[in-house]
Amino acid sequence: MLAFGLLVGAMGYLFGEFTGAGPAGSFAAILFAGIAAFGTYWYSDRIVLAASGAKPVDPGRHPHLVHSIEGLALAAGLPVPRIFTIDDSAPNAFATGRDPKNAAIAVTTGLIDKLDRLELEGVLAHEMSHIANFDIRMTTLAGVMVGSIALLSDWMLRSLRWGMWSGRGRRSSGAGPLMLVAVVFAVLAPIAAQFMRFAISRQREYLADANGALLTRFPEGLARALSKMSADTDPLEVANRATAPLYIVNPLVDHERGRAGLFDTHPPIDERIRRLRAM
Repeated sequence: MLAFGLLVGAMGYLFGEFTGAGPAGSFAAILFAGIAAFGTYWYSDRIVLAASGAKPVDPGRHPHLVHSIEGLALAAGLPVPRIFTIDDSAPNAFATGRDPKNAAIAVTTGLIDKLDRLELEGVLAHEMSHIANFDIRMTTLAGVMVGSIALLSDWMLRSLRWGMWSGRGRRSSGAGPLMLVAVVFAVLAPIAAQFMRFAISRQREYLADANGALLTRFPEGLARALSKMSADTDPLEVANRATAPLYIVNPLVDHERGRAGLFDTHPPIDERIRRLRAM
């Protein structure tokens, strides 16, 4: 998170430096990005739930889902999160929110239909662990930071192009080499930010698996659930690149690949199952 902050600060500095606005421009750019980030952070759960087509659970239709989440919240010493369902045949789930008091868990109808009770409880315990560990806040902040860096990068590239065409900015003062560095930085900073976001996501998935197994005292339930979800061929229609990192199993990749790459938001399924079954 410190690295994210330094990237945002560097982008703001370069923005002011090469648009000719100086410190005032840097401050304005960072302030605007901060306001946008704050708004996104505050309403992130509503945005994600709406984008995923999540609806408040019907307790009469899914009583075992409600009872499982209430029991796990009691065991974890957490407030009962809001519960949502997504009408989709692909088995998957995610947790979102700012903190345990404002958390929500969403599960697909496919998850409810295709997993037995112990497997479903393992998935829910994984998501409850994300809430307990404040991973929901970490993921939201990382996503907001990436968006802010991408926004500042886009502004800077546009300003640099305008400055070179019009002769404004610092080009006339002999800062050509530094301007080249700024262009390279503007292009690479969003990529570096994504790498950090993905690395955070992978490590927090391992931790949530472990804490979920501790919560249920039955790691095999989550291991079996992960195996079933990775083998399922139904596509998750509501998933997109913005929401995919939130799900317990990435809905946009082939889960049977080997080692996780730099652009993967989740660890390899086989490795997650191996660690669970070694407990």
